[in-house]
Amino acid sequence: MALLMEHQFKQLPADKQVDTRSFLEAVSYLPSFFDCLGSKVFSPIKADISGNITKIKAVYDTNPTRFKTLQQILEAEKEMYGSEWPKVGATLALMWLKRGLKFIQVLLQSIADGERDDANPNLIRVNATKAYEIALKKYHSWLIQKIFHFLSHFLLISLQTALYAAPYKSDFLKALSKGRDVKEEECMEKIRQFLLNYTATIDAIYEMYTKMNAELDYKA
Repeated sequence: MALLMEHQFKQLPADKQVDTRSFLEAVSYLPSFFDCLGSKVFSPIKADISGNITKIKAVYDTNPTRFKTLQQILEAEKEMYGSEWPKVGATLALMWLKRGLKFIQVLLQSIADGERDDANPNLIRVNATKAYEIALKKYHSWLIQKIFHFLSHFLLISLQTALYAAPYKSDFLKALSKGRDVKEEECMEKIRQFLLNYTATIDAIYEMYTKMNAELDYKA
């Protein structure tokens, strides 16, 4: 669970402003989260998150004082880009990044809540599918959705035999713990602890986009 616990998100202040520097530092470790899933199915999400982090950091680095919080970035770009906003710049990058972060949040919360396929309790496909449907599906084109579900089904078939010998959830939790064998309940408790500030941060970003009327529903 070291991957999560060593890079926890900071508690938000009362005004729910997200400090850009600490946010970027925390999210910079999250692309490797998808390596823990043990499948290339999730590589596009990993690449998307990495790319959007890079775009936001590039904007922040131009003026760290002016862009101290994520809201200040959105406000500055709204004034800078006019009618093109919010379809440009760090605003657009953060819009997609928060969806990838939401995927992680829903996946971890689902696992921590004990949601599973009773017929195949060692698979986390149920959790990953829920995360995709809640966080990403509505924004992806029909073709991307079909590819995702085809690969997910293929993954299930190809791994099903191996999973009975080496439970996939156990592998996932071990990967999050950087190879250490940790008791499942201990892992669940650490996931819940990580999710406290992580979820609060994501919720604050979603709320900011709603208040600023910056959310876009077009499909990729």
